[in-house]
Amino acid sequence: MTAAERLFLEKGLEQTTIEEITTGAGVAKGTFYLHFSSKADVLQALRARFVQGVLDGIVAAVEGLRQEDWRGKLAAWSTACATGYLDAAGLHHLAFVAAPPATKEGLSRNILIDHLTELLAAGFGENAWSVSDPGFTAVFLFNALHGVVNQPGIGETPAARAELLRALEVHFLHGLGLPSGID
Repeated sequence: MTAAERLFLEKGLEQTTIEEITTGAGVAKGTFYLHFSSKADVLQALRARFVQGVLDGIVAAVEGLRQEDWRGKLAAWSTACATGYLDAAGLHHLAFVAAPPATKEGLSRNILIDHLTELLAAGFGENAWSVSDPGFTAVFLFNALHGVVNQPGIGETPAARAELLRALEVHFLHGLGLPSGID
């Protein structure tokens, strides 16, 4: 998949051939077809890998905090999610923006939203914040973050990225009625 990702990013999905992918990966076409039936299947696998990579970064950031640090966990979630998108902006654009439009299901239920829902429900259970519907709130916060990080030219310099991550953290915390401490 790494060879396909590189070629798709360099040449575009339509211009890349399966032969170029197999040559780049050092495998036979038959091996390709054991795993994928088409370039569209490869793109779907790249989507799944991208989202799983973002989730892995979120989990690592959140689990690295003290159990009772709910504010820190929420801030870490927003920062890790945004960083995951920004660090792989080209792949995200290729896999999600240049591909068929996102479905309602994809924008309202995915592994990132599910993880955020669980975090919000757990924090609510520990009286860290008041949220009447963790699922609704997770969809709202995720899609707000997703919309912001997908703006053209956003966070391109280290200073702009730091400001963006700070602003996202503030908005995530304020969205649950928590003081950010960095306004």
